[in-house]
Amino acid sequence: MDQQCEMPDKNASSTEVTQILKQFKIIAVVGLSDKPDRPSYGVSAYMQAAGYRIIPVNPAAKGEILGEKVYASLKEIPEQVEIVDVFRKPEAVPEIVDDAIAIGAKVVWLQDGIVHNAAAEKARKAGLLVVQSKCLLREHRRMT
Repeated sequence: MDQQCEMPDKNASSTEVTQILKQFKIIAVVGLSDKPDRPSYGVSAYMQAAGYRIIPVNPAAKGEILGEKVYASLKEIPEQVEIVDVFRKPEAVPEIVDDAIAIGAKVVWLQDGIVHNAAAEKARKAGLLVVQSKCLLREHRRMT
C-alpha cells in the first residue's frame, strides 16, 4: 500500500487528545520552518502563545526559531521532551519514532495528512501515545 494514501489503523480519540494537550507542555517540533508562512511555523507560534514550550528541530535551520534554539535532531535536545510533533513526509516518520523512543518522549504527534501505521505501532509498543493525521492547533482550539 502506498504510504502517501495510508489511513490510521488506530488513532487517539478526542478525549485522549484533550488529555495529551492538558498533561504535556513541552513540544519538540520536527520540521519546524523558520518561514512564517509555513504551517509548521504558524502552528508552533500558536502553541507557544497558548503556553506550550516549543523546541525547534530542523537540521537545515540555524540559530533560533520563535526565540528558541534550533536543534538538528531530537537526540541533541538536552532536556526532556514530552510531545514530538512531526511536520515531515511519512517516509521520515520511522526514524523520528526511533529517536522519540530513544529520548523518552511521551507522545508522537503526526500532523494533518501524515500517517505511518508501522511506526505508530512501534511507538505504541514502546509505551508512547500516538496521534496521526491531526492538526495540533485545530485540536487545541477544539478543547478550549
